Amino acid sequence: METEIEVADQIDVDRRAPQVPAAQLPDETLAYLLQSRYCPSDMMEERARKIVQGCAPGYPQAERIREWVRENIKYRYGVSESSTCAMRTLEQGAGVCRDFAHVGVALCRSLTLPARVVVGYLHELDPMDMHAWYEVFPGGRWYAFDATQDAPRGGRIVVAHGRDAADVAFLSSYGTLEITKMEVSVVPA
Repeated sequence: METEIEVADQIDVDRRAPQVPAAQLPDETLAYLLQSRYCPSDMMEERARKIVQGCAPGYPQAERIREWVRENIKYRYGVSESSTCAMRTLEQGAGVCRDFAHVGVALCRSLTLPARVVVGYLHELDPMDMHAWYEVFPGGRWYAFDATQDAPRGGRIVVAHGRDAADVAFLSSYGTLEITKMEVSVVPA
């Protein structure tokens, strides 16, 4: 099976997008304000407030959180497992893309910024594998944030989004599973 998907070369950025007051948020965003299994946002507000001190509410706060996660969490395999939550990642100071996304989501939610985990594929990811990032809802729409990257990058193929990895697991197996061959590539047209 082969699939062709067109994606944007760049992700949208709006450094002036304001925070949407909770009472004005669309109903479908409200679930992304709640703490979840891997994103205990109810325990992270104090840390989040320190991180975003001096930032305008909305996109600037979300971007500062992305920068902080990139600066303070090391990308390292083998330090997390399927049950690792954002608090544990902060304690360990390291993790993989999924862990980075969980920390970003939990910090944003603690500031009443709806945030959701996204899984998919990213152009020029080496080695090519499923990747996780997150989206935040300032200015009345979703914006992508990826703390594993040093700059906004397009070329993203979204497979799913959810509250955390429990909603968008990279793999769910219900019995014997044998993958004989799977090749994924993201190439420019």
